Amino acid sequence: MAIDTKELMKHVRRIRVFTTKFVDEHISGEYHSVFKGRGMEFDEVREYVPGDDVRSIDWNVTARMGHPFVKRFCEERELTIIFMVDISGSMCFGSISRSKAEVAAELTCLLALSAIKNQDKVGMILFSDRIERHIPPRKGRTAAMRLVREVLAAEETRRPTDLASALRFLNKTQKRRAVVFLISDFQSKEYESELRVTARRHDLICCPVSDPREFSLVNVGLLEIIDPETGELMEVDTGSRKVIEAFRRQAEGEEEELFGRFKRLKTDSLKLSTDRAFVDDVRRLFHKRQKRLGRG
Repeated sequence: MAIDTKELMKHVRRIRVFTTKFVDEHISGEYHSVFKGRGMEFDEVREYVPGDDVRSIDWNVTARMGHPFVKRFCEERELTIIFMVDISGSMCFGSISRSKAEVAAELTCLLALSAIKNQDKVGMILFSDRIERHIPPRKGRTAAMRLVREVLAAEETRRPTDLASALRFLNKTQKRRAVVFLISDFQSKEYESELRVTARRHDLICCPVSDPREFSLVNVGLLEIIDPETGELMEVDTGSRKVIEAFRRQAEGEEEELFGRFKRLKTDSLKLSTDRAFVDDVRRLFHKRQKRLGRG
């Protein structure tokens, strides 16, 4: 999906204008409610004083010092948001007006601007079957827009997707708990164990991106299809009702299995498609989380 600098900046500006309006008018306050102040982080150990909760006693320090000490915690004021974005060959596909990669860039922009507005840090991991780019978390609008540029400017590749290795990299490099948006078409195998580890360590939100043509074929007769990740060519008879029905059943079965996996791991998910806007979907996700947190 490589594009020249002028075209890239035009694309970035379009996405920024489109998303800033929704961040300012709708998303920012909801983001704050869903993600801010959700946990406590360790601040210090100090000597016990009468009235302290005995459940906060640090028994290791108490034993070492010979008299009671307690752990003190404070509310988290700053979050780290990590965008894990799949830029493998299949993400370049789009049969309507935009590709799956463009949807990924738009979602990244919407959420990154919301995070920056709330003084959070944003970082990114771009991956295929390897780590293509790692951008450590930073604050500021410039940091947010850099993430959008990086997704849009990623070189078109026919490399496959390896979610397992990308998740292992995240878990190795991001030691502190973060909010992780995993944006991918999930066309990968054997990654559930790494997904489970990530869901346990971080606040993981899976964002599968699809295109309508991945669920239904249009009757155009014999059609030559190329696998964008392997380059393999195949011929499909789109005039055959049996072929069309088998294609649909397989796609729907794979999607059902994917969302069943998210449900088993108790991770939130945000379903995206190239043929529709996603702002309402983001708001529904936020409302669901607000309700779960008792803030709705």
